[in-house]
Amino acid sequence: MNFEVIVTCAVTGAGDTTGRSSLVPVTPKEVADAAIAAAKAGAAVAHLHVRDPETGKGSRDPKLFKEAVDRIRDSGTDVVINLTAGMGGDWVPDVNDPSMPGPGTDMIGAEDRLIHVHECMPEICSLDCGTLNFGDGDNIYISTPPMLRRMAKLTRQWGVKPELEVFELGHIRFATQMIAEGLIAAPPMFQICLGIPWGADQSVDTMKVMKDHLPQGASWAGFGISRMQMPMAAAAVAMGGNVRVGLEDNIFLDRGVLATNGQLVERVIEIIERMGGRAITPQEARNKLKLRGASR
Repeated sequence: MNFEVIVTCAVTGAGDTTGRSSLVPVTPKEVADAAIAAAKAGAAVAHLHVRDPETGKGSRDPKLFKEAVDRIRDSGTDVVINLTAGMGGDWVPDVNDPSMPGPGTDMIGAEDRLIHVHECMPEICSLDCGTLNFGDGDNIYISTPPMLRRMAKLTRQWGVKPELEVFELGHIRFATQMIAEGLIAAPPMFQICLGIPWGADQSVDTMKVMKDHLPQGASWAGFGISRMQMPMAAAAVAMGGNVRVGLEDNIFLDRGVLATNGQLVERVIEIIERMGGRAITPQEARNKLKLRGASR
């Protein structure tokens, strides 16, 4: 059981959720306002994607990231900023020639995936630790060992903690290898990502198996998607982990009731407190994870 819980709020993501909920943040201002609201509700960490303000689709435009981050910092809100570094890994083979990229492909190298991280210098950025069949279509998310080693090396040089996002056991195996090679500073920080097609399923058994494969001394969190967001959060706390909620992973508060990010944070903190724990502050999270700005 974890009695001192880091709550992360993933406020928007890059998925096709804007058409299903008008509460999903789109513009940099909306993303920043959502992060601020999540922090006020008790989240220690805000995990940020940005979207094209015109189309609502996920974007990797550094200017959009910088505007969102600047707005959060200028507000004076204390929250740990965690930027995605997962954009730019989408490969969709052409229907007529699978050896060539088709519509929807967005493939760039390690350095380009980190341009916005270097410009914004958050405390944390995500690192998707392997390749995955993403969804029921032809989309493949590609993150190769050389790419990941390069990204890990750069983020360590910059003092940005990589959040090691793992979608199946092979991802944990490679992340552990990077730790052994000295590419990841202690304590390593893992995010167990469950329910995303077609990675690991979202069940207590799966979370336990993945948690049991983490290296000794690792800090970890876990999340599920849609209706399993809160059950997986409770399971993570019971197993000694931290939690992630937010509109990136689930747009509903209750059946048929659309949620805001702040409401999802409040709901998960209620669960944590009913289990006898508490949500720790952003500064306590910095100290626990040994982030830039830690006071001890």
